[in-house]
Amino acid sequence: MSGAGKTTVLNVLEDLSYYCIDSLPIGLAPELFSQIRSAEQPLYENVAIGIDARNPADALTSFPRFLRQQQSSELAVELVFVEAGDEALLRRFSETRRKHPLSATEVSLTAAIHEERRLLGPLAEHADLRIDTSRTSVHQLRALVRERVAQRQANIMSVQLISFGFKHGLPADADFVFDVRCLPNPHWEPRLRDFSGRDPPVIEFLEAAPLVHDMTAQLRAFLDAWLSRFEADQRSYLTVAVGCTGGHHRSVYIVERLASHLSSQGRHVLVTHRDGTGFL
Repeated sequence: MSGAGKTTVLNVLEDLSYYCIDSLPIGLAPELFSQIRSAEQPLYENVAIGIDARNPADALTSFPRFLRQQQSSELAVELVFVEAGDEALLRRFSETRRKHPLSATEVSLTAAIHEERRLLGPLAEHADLRIDTSRTSVHQLRALVRERVAQRQANIMSVQLISFGFKHGLPADADFVFDVRCLPNPHWEPRLRDFSGRDPPVIEFLEAAPLVHDMTAQLRAFLDAWLSRFEADQRSYLTVAVGCTGGHHRSVYIVERLASHLSSQGRHVLVTHRDGTGFL
């Protein structure tokens, strides 16, 4: 989506030696893929193209099917959808004073964003990976892209663990969402309120509760039982989100425990504390 970070992603990929093309008209995609298949130059070994909503609606709808048809043993194709919430997009366009590609004199910015979201819906629905940048800095987005590329080159499944607060909304790209709001809440202890789930006082508080141990053990068991099945299904990414009320204490603690457990097994783990900006 416009304003979500597509250009940033392409810039990072270009730094990683990808041949990048931004704002490619979908009608030119067949010729591009034909050249990619026939080229012997290293220039075309890794290619990234940016697609936006300035394409015919039927072309956007059929594009995921076209990409699936290009997939082969010689050519690996992935669709990555970069998005953000309306509030974040409105703020970014206001700060940069840039014009939305679908906006016009008679079309408000809000209406343009909603129309773009509708037009790009088929791409979001069929994406191999969705990245929500609503609460992600440019630095964090760059790091995430580099991590994803490293994982892809290593040909192993990457497990992303996200802590979040339900009051800030669900992560758009989660495959599994676990609700830990039933656990004791450190927020109601005044001495713990300003700490995070990574700080010793909060860790001690949570680990004193048997319910926390039960939740952690059962989530570990769930992941241990099912991650190998997703790997067998040739999944490149799996995103697991853990939410509490504000995204500061319980979800952060659980994500850190799960990350430690999976890392000890040699898995490739990415940790994002989505709503912990400012203290994590």
